[in-house]
Amino acid sequence: MDLTSILIVLLVGAVAGWLAGVIMKGSGFGIVGDIVIGLVGGLIGGWLLPMVGVNFGGIVGSIIMSVIGAVILIFVIKLVRRAT
Repeated sequence: MDLTSILIVLLVGAVAGWLAGVIMKGSGFGIVGDIVIGLVGGLIGGWLLPMVGVNFGGIVGSIIMSVIGAVILIFVIKLVRRAT
């Protein structure tokens, strides 16, 4: 990966994490938290969505997929926190 690719991945992660934070609790998690949530959400979305037959292309599709995965991640984290 070159520097441009890394910056794009971090930007997509930040945007996706921020959007997921806004959707799930009304605000973001800070820049580092947004990037982490977005990156992990991208992994979840990239793994889960093709299994149900949903595929997105391009950078906008990557953001959408990452947001969906990040929302799922935040939902699961809230369930685990509530259970303990």
